[in-house]
Amino acid sequence: MRPGGRGAAILKRGGGGGAAPPPPPGPAPRRGAPAAGVSPPPVPAPAHSAPPARVVPGSGEHHRHVLVAIVLDRPGVLNRVSSLMRARNFNIESLAVSHTDQPDISRMTITLHGDDVAVEQAAKQLYRLIDVLKVQDVTNDPIVEHELALVKVRATDRNRGEVIKVVELYKARIVDLTADSVIVEATGTEAEVDALVALLRGFGIKELVRTGAVVMSRGSASIEEALKSSGPWRRGAPPAASDGDRRDRIEGSRSTREARR
Repeated sequence: MRPGGRGAAILKRGGGGGAAPPPPPGPAPRRGAPAAGVSPPPVPAPAHSAPPARVVPGSGEHHRHVLVAIVLDRPGVLNRVSSLMRARNFNIESLAVSHTDQPDISRMTITLHGDDVAVEQAAKQLYRLIDVLKVQDVTNDPIVEHELALVKVRATDRNRGEVIKVVELYKARIVDLTADSVIVEATGTEAEVDALVALLRGFGIKELVRTGAVVMSRGSASIEEALKSSGPWRRGAPPAASDGDRRDRIEGSRSTREARR
């Protein structure tokens, strides 16, 4: 038989009659890896979870703040206070101004949102204004807070009974009643008034007015009593001797106004 004939072809196809070559070996297992078919051991749970991130003053976190300012009842005081807050980029949510027990002295309750450090700096600058006698941040103090709201609600014969039930549930009262509307007077904290307004909004609110929050510290502490003990802060009367720097500023302001006249 000559080379390359039929017998050579048979040997080539049959592979010499031997066994098939073994498959190539796989990658070598890594050191420390579990053997094939063995599940890895469970990972132990951490001893304790990481505490939540704390809010650092001055980090930009905005919170609700309530400031109480005792001021002299003079023209332009409210404008200077609001201009200072506008310059500090604060949006005043509510501002309630009223008389106090002392003549010619008014009390402001300012509600705003801002960073703790920024609000503290604004309160210090507010105290430096002429005609501002005292400023106190009562946000974290135990206080009594109330707000008055008048809400005109759509009410017909079909839903008037439901409106009255909601008003009685929140201890409010109806001060005016017509054929197609009622006026509800509500007092309480800001959250309580918000909850009542949210329910009345389902009936349809025609008009809403709120006075803003007024606060007073609990206990025997009094921001106005401290002023009474410091001296007679009345129009034309000099302040107490312990407040010499404020006396100089007020007297300088009066002399400037007299010179302009």
